Amino acid sequence: MTSDPETPNLPQTFKGIALFTPGGDLLYAIDAEKQARWHVQLCGALQEIFDLRESPHFLVPCYTATVDRWQDPQTQQIQTAAEAYPAVLRHRAVLSAIFGLNTAVWKPVYAQGDVCDPLVIETYRHTFGSLWDNHNLVMQISGDGYPSRPPIKTSGSVSTRSPQLSPPAASLSNAGLASGFVFRLYVSGQGAATTRILSNLHERFEQFLHQPYTLKMVDVGKYPEQAEQDQISATPTLIRVWPHPVRRVVGEVTNLDALLPTLVETELVDTELVDED
Repeated sequence: MTSDPETPNLPQTFKGIALFTPGGDLLYAIDAEKQARWHVQLCGALQEIFDLRESPHFLVPCYTATVDRWQDPQTQQIQTAAEAYPAVLRHRAVLSAIFGLNTAVWKPVYAQGDVCDPLVIETYRHTFGSLWDNHNLVMQISGDGYPSRPPIKTSGSVSTRSPQLSPPAASLSNAGLASGFVFRLYVSGQGAATTRILSNLHERFEQFLHQPYTLKMVDVGKYPEQAEQDQISATPTLIRVWPHPVRRVVGEVTNLDALLPTLVETELVDTELVDED
């Protein structure tokens, strides 16, 4: 336990929890009220981000780290206790960055029994395979279980408008960050037509949205269960997953300029837009 100076732009006292995936992606929460445990919210957010069939509760506690900052009533100094499980101790640098600490404060903590046995964890890989891939994802989750900001940095099938790591201590109440978009594009195969659609979407989103966004491509041939869950009747289909209500565009999205104003509207009822061009 150490005493640290107050870090600018972070609450003076707070509880924080970080949840990693086996691949190294990170979701975390900072609770200034020091009331929520956050495990359920973070697992639920991972389920949505990676389209998992169920919440990956097996990550808790083996892939977690926690921090508690409080004011000593006698000395009035800020005290810090920071613990991380062995599987995530190698991420001390990023943990220190998001929570405004130094790497020296992180202490190892161990689970009882064989709950964190690597062989036990490996049994979940068949069901939660995407969690073993590294998407370079660092995301803060808000009190309602939704992102306080969109993914900071991603690669592969997920892409964002923010190519660099944003300062983790930036204000979370910023309306622009809180209103980012999450889209899901369902396609059949990954040929030239799919490449053209993705290029068109990225170009229009960059010109029109002026807000961070995430676009994930889903091949219905590889992920039929996800397509069934989202009620995909034809491809390509573009779905706005967040913010609610859900929006979808069915068709070749060639008339995207005309559809975008409705696609990004946040006050209308759920609807389906059909691109007939």
